[in-house]
Amino acid sequence: MKKVFITVIIITVGIFKTSVSKELTNLHFIEMQVLRNGEVIGFSNYKFSKENDFLKVENRTKFKVNILGVNLFKIDSSGTEVYKNNKLISFVSETFQNQKLKYVNLKISDDKTKYFIDGSSYKGNAALNNVIGNWWNYKILKTDTQISPLSGSVKKQQVKYIGNEVLEILGRKINTNKFSLKSKNQNIDEDKKLDFVVWLDPDTNIILKVRYERMGNWEYKLKNYN
Repeated sequence: MKKVFITVIIITVGIFKTSVSKELTNLHFIEMQVLRNGEVIGFSNYKFSKENDFLKVENRTKFKVNILGVNLFKIDSSGTEVYKNNKLISFVSETFQNQKLKYVNLKISDDKTKYFIDGSSYKGNAALNNVIGNWWNYKILKTDTQISPLSGSVKKQQVKYIGNEVLEILGRKINTNKFSLKSKNQNIDEDKKLDFVVWLDPDTNIILKVRYERMGNWEYKLKNYN
């Protein structure tokens, strides 16, 4: 009997604003639907809390894939990013992928020159230009390297601006910037590659939609924010 493997990625251009925008730092929450083949199968939600110079971003992602009544794949993940003066200083996450535990414990070094990562897929150091690969943060489109929020692995990437596109979402039409985000090394295994299309609202720096293909057509789609 053949085994089916599905890898889910919970998952540098000049048109961006230069720092974390006022809209993002003042957010209270972002809610995203997770869709597979046009069907809503779960959610990925973010809660923001700010105190003095600190910003905390809490994520909960949960979905499952059923085929012919059989539960083929499920994710239940929670994580917390902490920023000081808009700079990432720590990140922790715990994810159950089917029955397997994945995790990340990240903190900035005392001299603030690098990150220390203890993850289920990677243990070591990482440069400060890395961004946690969560879809609330538009800076994932400004860097050439990201850290997996599930396992801590460091992934080199290339981001390309495709053009403007009007996207109908949230009951209105929004003029978006459209990007492709791909792995820099195209010779790695298919199940480890980054290969996304991302739609960004340039007025708010909020990612509105993410699309990729991996055993079906997947989307992370903005449902609500405040």
